[in-house]
Amino acid sequence: MTDVRTGVQIDRLVIATRGSALALWQAEHVKARIGEVAPGVAVELLVIKTSGDAILDVPLSKVGGKGLFVKEIEEALLDRRADLAVHSMKDVPAELAPGLALVASSTRESPWDALCTRDGRGLDDRARGSVVGTSSLRGQCQLLARRPDLEIKLLRGNVPTRLAKLDAGDYDAVVLAAAGLRRLGFDGRISQVLPAEICLPAVAQGVLGIETRAGDDAVIAIARAAIHDEAEARRVAAERTFLARMGGSCHTPLAAHARDEGGEIVVDALCGTPDGATVLRAQVRGAPAEAEALGAAAADRLLAQGAAAIVESCTRLSK
Repeated sequence: MTDVRTGVQIDRLVIATRGSALALWQAEHVKARIGEVAPGVAVELLVIKTSGDAILDVPLSKVGGKGLFVKEIEEALLDRRADLAVHSMKDVPAELAPGLALVASSTRESPWDALCTRDGRGLDDRARGSVVGTSSLRGQCQLLARRPDLEIKLLRGNVPTRLAKLDAGDYDAVVLAAAGLRRLGFDGRISQVLPAEICLPAVAQGVLGIETRAGDDAVIAIARAAIHDEAEARRVAAERTFLARMGGSCHTPLAAHARDEGGEIVVDALCGTPDGATVLRAQVRGAPAEAEALGAAAADRLLAQGAAAIVESCTRLSK
């Protein structure tokens, strides 16, 4: 395939991906979409084990945050072993490695978190002292704000592993992204989809993102033709701008969700303490063309409420 703007001939593309079942589903999904828009291009997968996949017994906030899931993949792009990477967008840090760019955002599958249990009961029906597993401080904060009597325990590993730990009795309930469960065919394991008033989702949760080298126009054109949803990209931009403005990291419970309503984008945002004792919320709305400004405004409203002190305290405690 020859890119009409650059004249560059592309016969082969390599997708860098993590090796989990969900990551491979995502990479295969993008591979299939590329096959539809560029049938003459051979697409291969380069499976990379990231630091985040190797360190499973320590909270992400203690070992470097979400960047651990993309560092080695970004290195593969920079040294040209791969041409593009497929990410769960919620795992992509606010700042990318120099020379790289997020160039395509998929339509969102589901933004929400899901509670999985053995008995089918929802969060409010759990017994006092029930052990609930989550991988994030964001989840811990909001679960404890709703149910301070729960025992929250670290939950790491891929989706099947987390469900296996639930089935083994290590947890009474676990919280996972609904999108990942649905993509892997585990819809039947969802006991309750947690609404925004219980658990506001992670930034860009449910969206797939494609990362490439900046300026690699021919590859970018194929990636965008394969999966890009411009309206979703605006919502993601609002959420990721919020994250960047807050100094986003895994050290602080942060959440944001942008949605379309009445021709506007509405951004709901949250910052809280890990114990759930303090939860700050903000909502802003405005024109879709102002998506990034809306994300920044949501952060500014939280900062004006005292979120800066929470971020500073959480960062200090993580060191």
